[in-house]
Amino acid sequence: MRAGAVCVLSGLIGASSWRGGNAADPQPYDVTITPTGNADIDQAVTSSATLVSLRDSAAVGPFALLARARADAARFETVLESYGYYDGRVRITIAGRPLNDPELPALLVATADGTPVPVAVSLTPGKLFHLGQIDIQGDVPPKARAALGLTTGAPALAADVLAGRDRLLAELRATGHALARVSEPQAMLHPPSEALDITIEADPGPQVSLGAISFSGLKRTHEAFVRNRLLLHPGEQYDPVAIEAARRDLAGLGPFSSVRIDPSATLDPAGHLPMQVAVTERAPRTVNFAAAYSTDIGGNISASWMHRNLFGDAERLTLSGSATELGNTEGLAPGYRVSADLTLPDWRRRDESISFNAMAVNETLNAYARTAVLGGMTVERKLNPRLTASVGLQASQSYIVQQNDGHNYTLLQTPMILRYDTTQASLDPWSGVRAALTVTPAQSMNNPVATFVISQASASVYVDLGAELNAAPGRTVLAARGLVGAVQGASTMDLPPDQRFYAGGGGSVRGFRFQSIGPQFADGTPQGGNAVDTGSIELRQRIGESYGAVAFVDAGQVGTTGVPFVGNVSVGTGVGARYYTSFGPIRLDVAVPVNRLPGGDAFELYLGIGQSF
Repeated sequence: MRAGAVCVLSGLIGASSWRGGNAADPQPYDVTITPTGNADIDQAVTSSATLVSLRDSAAVGPFALLARARADAARFETVLESYGYYDGRVRITIAGRPLNDPELPALLVATADGTPVPVAVSLTPGKLFHLGQIDIQGDVPPKARAALGLTTGAPALAADVLAGRDRLLAELRATGHALARVSEPQAMLHPPSEALDITIEADPGPQVSLGAISFSGLKRTHEAFVRNRLLLHPGEQYDPVAIEAARRDLAGLGPFSSVRIDPSATLDPAGHLPMQVAVTERAPRTVNFAAAYSTDIGGNISASWMHRNLFGDAERLTLSGSATELGNTEGLAPGYRVSADLTLPDWRRRDESISFNAMAVNETLNAYARTAVLGGMTVERKLNPRLTASVGLQASQSYIVQQNDGHNYTLLQTPMILRYDTTQASLDPWSGVRAALTVTPAQSMNNPVATFVISQASASVYVDLGAELNAAPGRTVLAARGLVGAVQGASTMDLPPDQRFYAGGGGSVRGFRFQSIGPQFADGTPQGGNAVDTGSIELRQRIGESYGAVAFVDAGQVGTTGVPFVGNVSVGTGVGARYYTSFGPIRLDVAVPVNRLPGGDAFELYLGIGQSF
């Protein structure tokens, strides 16, 4: 450091007597970094080089350029040492001269204005050092010692040593040592043997149990509800994994924008560890708007109002309305949907909710026109973080016109649903599985009286192809979905038209009009069926930060035998574009039918929010 200071001082003195330039003028330069042959080192050197990152954004004069290069030389030495090369050498030259050349400052000052000087960087790693003696000082249990995971003879990589220190601390805390302290690793270099001895001091402290749990930040939400919901209880052994699980559970409840669970820095008089749960309540009311459009059934504009903490126990009330079939190309009349839903969480037990719903709907579709009121209740239980079961009771009164023949239908149903979900995002999943099995016994009270059971099984699978190449998650995704359904106990024509299966459109087989696939009446309007199967495969590629493209193939068929996979298969294919936003992708798909139906459209266009499935 003293030698460097002398060089800088002598350069300043020399430059002060030079009359050919101004030391304060910016000095442009070009940087060349010679590869070492180790891709990780090369990447780290480039990432840490201010000569590279600041070249265009922060112009410097000649003397500041020298200072920047010297600072980078120290950074590059640190990079080599972090990868185990402790006798490596770093060489940086400016205009072909080493940084300690006393004539270099004057040479830079004399450089013609605007003339960039070459800066060359080269690193010679030298010999790779290995770990020597590894010593953990302190009364550390054998299991925690083993968690360090460092072995004599392994390459002396700084990242591995620091990761070992973190594993040691994590293991101590995972076994109840909440106040454990582990020092930063101390290294002793032995150049002759090319070894690095490591010493870590650890103080496990006592194994502790949780003490009193206090809450802060609760305003509208009742403390008794949150305390009963909390997955932590006094007397349980301290476990950071359980604490994080409890934090995530509260954060996902709805009323809170943030949840923090912090242990006290000291034990209480009984030797237990008090805990503080700090929450920030979000605004209880929210309004959402959404829109979608397809060329077959037109536009859909919807709005909803939700109160996420109606009475103080995280009850959710949602009021929504939508205008449907707007501006469609089929001459369908506009319709509407108005609904209200109230959900009470932790109804009789934790992770069990009860919901009440009511809806009024008016719609004119290709297959039928319907005016209906529906209402019911559903009890849902989370069996584990991925599996949910529900059972409901639903009643509906409908007036449905099909083929100019109108009937009233009174229907009682008991839907039973089992859902499995390992995906990470509802609007843009890129890995995992979604699956659902639905069995719905139903009783039609008139026109005609019928008892039947509707069964459906569906699944979607998402494979992150980029994971094999260590790419960022979700850049290249292969998605596939399938659905199989059947009705037992009633023929197609004994079913109310809105309870039959249809296919075609954005939710099943793109490229075909909504509901157009399957049996048809003599005039070409959809009849529907009592069995269905559909499938899709889609390749999604993200481009840059905000854009993406997809290619897809859909297929499906509807039958009247009550058995899936019977009937004429319709296939659609197409491409799409995506624009990614903070709330999800905006979707535009264009699809064409491979085997176009008589009178069918040549193509269909779909616009909406979120991936197609």
